[in-house]
Amino acid sequence: MTQPALAFVGLGAMGSGMAHRLLAAGYPMTVHNRTAARASSLVEAGARLAASAAEAVPDAEIVILSLSDDDAVEQTLFNEITGSLKPGATIVDTTAVSPAYARQAASRLEAMGLVRVEAAVVGNPGMAKAGKLRVLTAGPQEPSGPVRQVLESIGESVLHVGATGAASALKLCFNLLLGAHTAALAEAVSYGDSVGIDKSVVIDALAASGFSSPALSFRASFMRDGTYEPAAFRSSLMAKDLRNAITDASQHEVSMPVIQRVADRFAEIVRAGHGDCDAAVILRQQENDKGHNRIPVID
Repeated sequence: MTQPALAFVGLGAMGSGMAHRLLAAGYPMTVHNRTAARASSLVEAGARLAASAAEAVPDAEIVILSLSDDDAVEQTLFNEITGSLKPGATIVDTTAVSPAYARQAASRLEAMGLVRVEAAVVGNPGMAKAGKLRVLTAGPQEPSGPVRQVLESIGESVLHVGATGAASALKLCFNLLLGAHTAALAEAVSYGDSVGIDKSVVIDALAASGFSSPALSFRASFMRDGTYEPAAFRSSLMAKDLRNAITDASQHEVSMPVIQRVADRFAEIVRAGHGDCDAAVILRQQENDKGHNRIPVID
């Protein structure tokens, strides 16, 4: 069976992993990224590189987006892509956007006669490349046919969670837990270190305990090495997701004081100019509070 032609726009850590997985599954693919150099490994693997998002999509039956936020989707999808789409093309948006924007985007595309599949993904770049993500979909109906096959290629599970916006909201539930866990881990490591326990001993003990999880152990590996780039999940994206969760929760009259404080911490990291570091860099921020290893603020 001939695989449908794909366009993949947005080749950050997660996007690149998903695109590699789909190429390995035999899909013909055109790719675009604002920084073209990030596409080099995909071109070597057989993808065609487009100079712009608009040039990537005219022959694609399915267009997959993996962008940074609402603004990036607005610019790329509505200002560049929609006028160049092949009739009948489907847009699969894996970007972690706010639930409100997810609903707005779907409505606007429907008015244009276009279909948007909301497909939030949970996992890390290695899981993306291995096809081991958890894919959360939302909308009037479950994805089927070729779109479903694409999602099953990148995910070991595909779960339809409800109406438009619900997948984005559930993704925020995952990430607010990740943010809180990562912040708590940093504070625990900092405290243990302050009373004279070797930092690596604290990290290894916590990561191997019943209080850990695969996600926490993954962040612990960054803290153990003290190396936060290249990031698997940038601090700027964590700050954005926590902000989106708090905003959406407030619209439903849900208070999240713990997550508000965690969001403040990640906002501090971004303001210091370290938004491109992995979210585990919050340990360094914690150390900065003690006066050790101060993070220089980048103008």
